[in-house]
Amino acid sequence: MTETETVPADPGNRAADAAIHVEEVSKRYGTRQALDGVSLQVGRGEFFGLLGPNGAGKTTLVEIMEGLRQTDSGTVSVLGTAPWPRNVALLPRLGVQTQSSAFFVRQKAHEHLATVAALYGADRGAVDRTLQTVALVDQRDTRVENLSGGQRQRLAIASALVHEPELIFLDEPTAALDPQARRDLWDVLHGLKEAGRTIVYTTHHLDEAEALCDRVAILVEGRIAALDSPRGLVGAAGAATSLLLPPERMTVAEAEAIPGVDRAVLRGGSLVLETQVSGKVLSALDALGGLDGVQTRTATLEDVYLRLTSDAGHRTTQNTENTENQA
Repeated sequence: MTETETVPADPGNRAADAAIHVEEVSKRYGTRQALDGVSLQVGRGEFFGLLGPNGAGKTTLVEIMEGLRQTDSGTVSVLGTAPWPRNVALLPRLGVQTQSSAFFVRQKAHEHLATVAALYGADRGAVDRTLQTVALVDQRDTRVENLSGGQRQRLAIASALVHEPELIFLDEPTAALDPQARRDLWDVLHGLKEAGRTIVYTTHHLDEAEALCDRVAILVEGRIAALDSPRGLVGAAGAATSLLLPPERMTVAEAEAIPGVDRAVLRGGSLVLETQVSGKVLSALDALGGLDGVQTRTATLEDVYLRLTSDAGHRTTQNTENTENQA
């Protein structure tokens, strides 16, 4: 897939008014090119996702945006100013939640948040408002060390929000959470989105990126492989629709003989028919015996992501083999 980028006509997405503007940013560590000419823009009020496999450059890019690292080349503007050299005046305007957030574990939840709020000079009412936002009011008097994993994650987000920053960086906030805790945290994230917060969000969970993000950038080997809305990326990919049938319904050969079926395979206890013309194939299946038990699975952001990252892995393997053959 070629890189695609859809920038809405909203004036908040023009470079002069963007929350973040990154232009041709590169960064190298020794012989490894962590970022290679990355350009992107995050509009004010946008929920922007950064996706990519480990080592793709996500952390380096976020740390450059936060002012923790210097670029080798290229320019970065955050809320209209340069984050590097370390811009102390910018810090109160940013909220940062990391995977390994530090806590005052012997304090109660509200005490911990009050300490953080005091560091930023936030008003007294900010603590209670933020506990309400992240649904931790019932745990306000619980020691941090006794909070569950999901509750700690919410407290980490609260620590990034308590001073009411203009721009929030969330680094895999649902990592290591059980499914219920992850869904509970989604409610918090939906609330932040509805409140119009500008959020840069990294995650390995493609379903939540698809559900939460206005746009996503997929980084592969230090470059942006794709940038668009989740729906735009899926549509541009032209990925096939899968129709799942009970395996006793017909053989693989019979399924592949249906006009419009590109491929049929037995997978996960179902007969899976892949097609670009699902309506036509569904009509044929209906005529052959009805649609009872037939399930439709449309393409998702995960399909696009896996195609992009697997293509990159294939190129890396080929390059390695070519190098070894030349040696």
